[in-house]
Amino acid sequence: MDVSIREQIISRLNNLTKPVGSLGYLEEIALKMGIIQNKVIPDLPKDKRVYVFASDHGVVQNGVSAYPKEVTYQMVLNFLNGGAAINVFGRHVGADVYVVDAGVDGDFDIAHPKFINAKVGYGTADFTKGPAMTIEQANTSLELGRKIARNAIKEGADLLVVGDMGIGNTTTATAIAAAFGFSIDEILDIGTPLDSEGLERKKQAVVRALEVNNPKKEDPIDILHKVGGFCMGEMAGFILEATEHKIPVIVDGFPTTAGLLIAWKMNPKVTGFVFAGHKSMVKGHKILLDEMGLRPILDLDMRLGEGTGAALSIFLIEAAIKMIREMATFESAGVSKGSDNI
Repeated sequence: MDVSIREQIISRLNNLTKPVGSLGYLEEIALKMGIIQNKVIPDLPKDKRVYVFASDHGVVQNGVSAYPKEVTYQMVLNFLNGGAAINVFGRHVGADVYVVDAGVDGDFDIAHPKFINAKVGYGTADFTKGPAMTIEQANTSLELGRKIARNAIKEGADLLVVGDMGIGNTTTATAIAAAFGFSIDEILDIGTPLDSEGLERKKQAVVRALEVNNPKKEDPIDILHKVGGFCMGEMAGFILEATEHKIPVIVDGFPTTAGLLIAWKMNPKVTGFVFAGHKSMVKGHKILLDEMGLRPILDLDMRLGEGTGAALSIFLIEAAIKMIREMATFESAGVSKGSDNI
């Protein structure tokens, strides 16, 4: 009888010179990477890339963020100039940082090798008054995300990080989660610093969005169309395409996980190829991860976004791969193996 790749990887992990299971979650990470690559001894990633999807959200006019929407445009320029936290962390882990204009309210007259123009529109509409986008725009955002992933994989990318930037993005992420049936009160939290009045405005914006649009809980594209964001649509398409090519993806915080949630509702198999880079301080993040059965690698009280927590987790994913690749087995080291029952 053939032994499955999972069983072969577990057998190797259990025969490394350590007590069985003593490296905890690192062993699960190595196992998952091996299964994704269909290799008992997985390869280290050679072409690591971060894709930061940037777009504006019409809901910001309801006072749901501490920052004006112009910051989205300004931060894209900061990313391209290499001055943001994600640029620092990308350099630290040896990952190239690409910036995707999924729907920023402004044009970028620039030629930059790491800039991708995938603009669906100049920000979404205010979903407290009607749908955030048209059905056509929702489908376009999914296909553009797929195209970006296809091109990355064609160029040799073998580890992808998804990041997000856009003032109002946590409000949109909250609306997406609530549309899928999650409790608003359980997931509602600040993204940027907000006082209690600001948080109440955020809640009421989501409540109105659901009342006005009545998104269909069982229909991910309807939810994207009515209360989503261009960045979430593109991230969902990006993840779906990577899954089909069996390329691992690391998601970051709450907004990127809302994009993952859309992808997961369209294809539940995506989580077999996705790692949760970290647990955001935004309380709804853990709830979404738990629903999808994903355990965060890091927990550093972060809530910046941009892909920062996901990028930092690359080092631990690589450490897990090196562990299974480089550690001696009991046989090769001539070490006596104890009883697994002890």
